[in-house]
Amino acid sequence: MNLQDTKYAKHALVQEMMDTVKVVKSFNLNQTKEVAGQIKSAGRLLMTGEGSSRIFPAKNAIRKSLKWGMGLNIFTEGSRQAAQYDLAKFAVFCASNSGRTKEVVLLAKKLAEIGNKNRFGLTANEGTMLAEACAKTFVLTCGWEQAVAATKSVIEQALFYESILRHITGTIGAVDCKKLSSQVETALTLSVPADIVKTAVKAPTIYFAGYNDGVAEELTLKTNEITRKKSDFLEGTYAVHGIEEVMSPADIVFVVDPIEEEIGKFQEVLSKGVGLKVVAIANRETPFPTIRVPDAGELTPYVYLCAGWNVLVEIGLASGINLDKPERARKVGNELIV
Repeated sequence: MNLQDTKYAKHALVQEMMDTVKVVKSFNLNQTKEVAGQIKSAGRLLMTGEGSSRIFPAKNAIRKSLKWGMGLNIFTEGSRQAAQYDLAKFAVFCASNSGRTKEVVLLAKKLAEIGNKNRFGLTANEGTMLAEACAKTFVLTCGWEQAVAATKSVIEQALFYESILRHITGTIGAVDCKKLSSQVETALTLSVPADIVKTAVKAPTIYFAGYNDGVAEELTLKTNEITRKKSDFLEGTYAVHGIEEVMSPADIVFVVDPIEEEIGKFQEVLSKGVGLKVVAIANRETPFPTIRVPDAGELTPYVYLCAGWNVLVEIGLASGINLDKPERARKVGNELIV
């Protein structure tokens, strides 16, 4: 992507993706210090929301918490299902950019009714229904997005949750927002090989495989919104455990940060067996055609997500898609009307 080129600059979606650079650079790591203490005391954390407000922000935090052996009871769930759980002792973060998402607001209201004081909101707007239902609400600095597909807000939400965990573990100093912003910019502006774009444009289905940390899953959702193509998230080795039966040689699979021990199987089943194109998004070279991004250590998932956005924009533009206005998808999926 290149904002100096009108082909890209005329789209709000591209502008908002590029806004991510300054959102990361100016992120206030200390804003979560107090709430991190409350969550540590609770010992239990639910991160809820619908769609992009939950997938990467929550799952990135969960993967890291488990890798670091924090011992925090941490999980994510959609708000309707979460409402069926006993959340009296949980700290609960309710994320909704609009602050009007029906499922999220109603869960916050239920938490208020049972007297849960550790109910927090995360929005991109001031004075929302969600804020009225929560004990404390944090407002993102990225502002309201014009494009239907959420982008910069997803990264800011993820940084918000990660900063909470890092305050709890005492590793907040390991996050260099200035450096990460530069790496994000590199991922957003790198050149995507034309043959990869061409294959993806013609593909009946675009698959994303990788860790269950929200990156590949979020890119799957963004594929629907940005390219209008069918897509599927193949967690772990799902791609080689049966779905190959219905894959077409014309399909394409993007593997985010491929696990070394699984590469051979992907080559055998997908590249040779199905005969489709497998492309890696990684911070190193792989046996597959590789969209290589800077290595940001434990923060590299943010860079992977931005590189994936870059790829999807190229596919959308090559397909003649209006990136900002899907025909059916809405900015607020299920708005609470009062």
